[in-house]
Amino acid sequence: MATLMPGNQSAAKPRRRWRFAFIAIYFTKVLDSLPKRIVKKSIPEMSTGSYVSIQIQNANKDDNSGHDELVLSFDNVDQRMLIDMVRDKDYERLHQFGGAKQLAELLQTEEKHGINGDEADLIRRRNVFGSNEYTKPPRKGFLSFVLEASKDTTIIILLICAALSLGFGIKEEGPREGWYDGGSIIVAIVLIVAVSSISNFRQSGQFRKFSNESSDIRVQVVRQGRRQPVSIFGLVVGDIVFLNIGDQVPADGLFLEGHSLKVDESSMTGESDPVEINEKDNRFLFSGTKVSDGFGTMLVTSVGMNTAWGEMMSSIRRDLDEQTPLQARLDKLASTIGKLGLAVAVMVLVVLFIRYFTGNIEDDSGKKEFNGSKTRIDDLMNSIVHLVSAAVTVLVIAIPEGLPMAVTLTLAYSMRRMMTDQALVRKLSACETMGSVTTICTDKTGTLTLNKMKVVEFWLENEVVKDETYRGIAPNVVELLKQGVGLNTTGSVCKQPSMSVPEISGSPTEAAILTWAVVDLGMDIDKQKLSFEILRVEAFNSQKKRSGVLVNRVTDKTIHMHWKGAAEIILAMCSHCYHKSGIVEVMSDEKRVHFGGIIRGMAAKSLRCIAFAYKQTQQEKLEETGMILLGLVGLKDPCRPSVRRAVEACRDAGVNVKMITGDNIFTAKAIAMECGILKPDEDFNNAVVEGVTFRNYSHNERMDKIDVIRVMARSSPFDKLLMVQSLKKKGHVVAVTGDGTNDAPALKEADIGLSMGIQGTEVAKESSDIVILDDNFASVVTVLKWGRCVYNNLQKFIQFQLTINVAALGINFVAAIASGKVPLTAVQLLWVNLIQDTFAALALATEQPTNDLLSKPPVGRSKPLITNIMWRNLISQALFQISVLLILQYKGRSIFGINEKVNNTLIFNTFVLCQVFNEFNARNMDKKNKFFFKGLLKNRLFVGIIGITIALQVMMVEFLEKFANTERLDWGQWGVCVGLAALSWPIDWLVKCLPVSAK
Repeated sequence: MATLMPGNQSAAKPRRRWRFAFIAIYFTKVLDSLPKRIVKKSIPEMSTGSYVSIQIQNANKDDNSGHDELVLSFDNVDQRMLIDMVRDKDYERLHQFGGAKQLAELLQTEEKHGINGDEADLIRRRNVFGSNEYTKPPRKGFLSFVLEASKDTTIIILLICAALSLGFGIKEEGPREGWYDGGSIIVAIVLIVAVSSISNFRQSGQFRKFSNESSDIRVQVVRQGRRQPVSIFGLVVGDIVFLNIGDQVPADGLFLEGHSLKVDESSMTGESDPVEINEKDNRFLFSGTKVSDGFGTMLVTSVGMNTAWGEMMSSIRRDLDEQTPLQARLDKLASTIGKLGLAVAVMVLVVLFIRYFTGNIEDDSGKKEFNGSKTRIDDLMNSIVHLVSAAVTVLVIAIPEGLPMAVTLTLAYSMRRMMTDQALVRKLSACETMGSVTTICTDKTGTLTLNKMKVVEFWLENEVVKDETYRGIAPNVVELLKQGVGLNTTGSVCKQPSMSVPEISGSPTEAAILTWAVVDLGMDIDKQKLSFEILRVEAFNSQKKRSGVLVNRVTDKTIHMHWKGAAEIILAMCSHCYHKSGIVEVMSDEKRVHFGGIIRGMAAKSLRCIAFAYKQTQQEKLEETGMILLGLVGLKDPCRPSVRRAVEACRDAGVNVKMITGDNIFTAKAIAMECGILKPDEDFNNAVVEGVTFRNYSHNERMDKIDVIRVMARSSPFDKLLMVQSLKKKGHVVAVTGDGTNDAPALKEADIGLSMGIQGTEVAKESSDIVILDDNFASVVTVLKWGRCVYNNLQKFIQFQLTINVAALGINFVAAIASGKVPLTAVQLLWVNLIQDTFAALALATEQPTNDLLSKPPVGRSKPLITNIMWRNLISQALFQISVLLILQYKGRSIFGINEKVNNTLIFNTFVLCQVFNEFNARNMDKKNKFFFKGLLKNRLFVGIIGITIALQVMMVEFLEKFANTERLDWGQWGVCVGLAALSWPIDWLVKCLPVSAK
């Protein structure tokens, strides 16, 4: 008790009194809980109970007061109490802690300087309270992919046929020779299932990785007195977090200070109305909720699975197997082709049965296989199994199982490559939809410009102030400007003893104005904040385009208000203005017009114009009239060097670029001209509109002018949404860029929402399909190129696969009808199936985008997946392959003087090599074959797969005769196969000379 009750009883400091009260409450609580714990547990376990233990230590004596300081430790704080306190919004428990500020001290956090934040401190906090990560559902195992692949109906039928063939073969020819037919089919099936499962397993892992990366957001915290960004996963209990409009609340915690803070808790409660957060009525903040208005700071009390959001998410399994619209279209296509294949397979089976039971099928020795009642049951069953197996194999080759896998491969590949090109895909469908985009509506700041603001002009009344003339400004005007900047800001200025220049943080606009005030005006932001008490704040938003603050001066209790925002809006609020000498003058009409000219002049130079206004008042409310204009600043945000080239690339690709900005019409025109969105000879009256004008158009007027409009200035989020809706009604496929919370409706409404990774709020990112990591418009063009590449690669693969399907169905069907035998065996067709489903998908679906893609018009919404050009190419190649193989089937033995088995090997070998040569043709669907070597070395995977396919084919023919039912070929016969297959190149060249309608 001596430690709890120090000898010196003089309570000079209120802080000492509430600290003693806090300690007394918890000491009493601990004493009260001891008897119960002794009954329940043995003595050694008492120290690990789930109660709040306050460790009180003597620290060094305070030199000024002479009192002992008390140091509180959080090592034994009951996490459950913290979790339940926030979840239940329990003020009684918060009062037990002594309030939010006392709880911060208990967690060894200073409200202004945050936690220590060194490695040892962070590790200790994670050990005590856990890390800010959610337990993820277990990853789908490899065996589950194997089971999925094995459940395919045709695979099951083939396995049954293989098992029967294996049994009959062993019975007839013994184990040594009889296993080849059935065993070969089983090996081929296992190979196909294994390759498919490995591929799908790897893609699943990649999609999971992308999902994790999209969840890694940056939050602003203060540690060791420095405001700094950290990963949301690096957040710890005790952190002080800054919250602004659009931010996601990263953990459970308590509101410390701020203004007009409102939070959307619909993700937790389902209630759509924003909840007001303040000191009096509601301090509690939940992880996963979004800030809809205002700003503030919070104390983190629970992280990760200990948050209310974590508990809820632990019971939810996120489905990563999202199906895109293109995948759905391909599934439908595969189903249609599969039904056609089934019909052909049934017809083949019926014909084979008729020929068999009528004695028209002969064995290798030329004898009839069926001799009525003389045929043994074993021979009959063996023949039936072979016939069913042949028909089922026709079905296998007909079903384009590779289409879904090709989509998965190309999406996974493009997502990975887009990440390196500064684009994070949040929704798979965005990869393919981007290729159809016809219009891009883009922001200006940070997307077309560098987002590196700097104050380059300062106007005081009718005079521009230069560096050397700052000293001529009256001190009272300078002081008011310092107040207008320092008190009315969401940024911060951090002065570290080790730094000669203060560290300034905040949005680019806030940081630029703070830098100007600190460097040119000599502002001390801490002095300003200590001299005034903030009464009311109106935070900046994109609708009002201004922010205001009402303050009470500490010394004389006078009330002052400051406004800052878009120059013409602030100017309209002013009735007076300050002269350089400090005298207040009436704002005459002449002066108002003059100030308007200054604003337009700065805007014409691509400057963002911000005005400051001031007023002393008697009322505790923010007024918007009768203000005194302090001055105007012009901020320069240079255009990105690559943006003009990117805009031209979009125009060449048939994509319209529209700039939608909150800046005034003069700044918007200047930037649009600089970026190439507007041309000097263009009619600005129709190409440039203000948001209010666009909003007030009638429906018919808007639809008539929508295609002509290039720039919309002074636009609100509603205007942006209206623009997107109008464009979609006109038949456009629309992509929209956005970074603010209010952009969320337009991002959701657009076909493709593109949020900004650096300046974008979490609300904007969650509403978007793709996050542009570097905020650069050139990256938007790269995404456009990748979108077209995805679509183009899939079309290449579809053309290639359908060629094989048509050719294999044609040759087997005609041969079965004509002779009762199929030239391509089950194992051989399964090998071709492996080539087309896996190897070709890897080769063709991983082609990189080229600039040629941007020279073509957009695909559009309703354009068919299989174009006339594709039909021309695949039908010509399929007819060529069927013709060659049928000639070999019926004339090969007499032409080359070979037996039937060698002839069948020639057919199989030529068929496979035709697919190898046709893969080159498929690389470019609409250009002659001189282009199919173009860029070949850039796609090493394609070259490697061609090499592997040829090597494996040589093994199948030369070394696996029994497995593949083939015969070794000599050099001349190999030359014949290669020569016949190579004819596909000149045929492709001739066919591509034929004009085809684009419709």
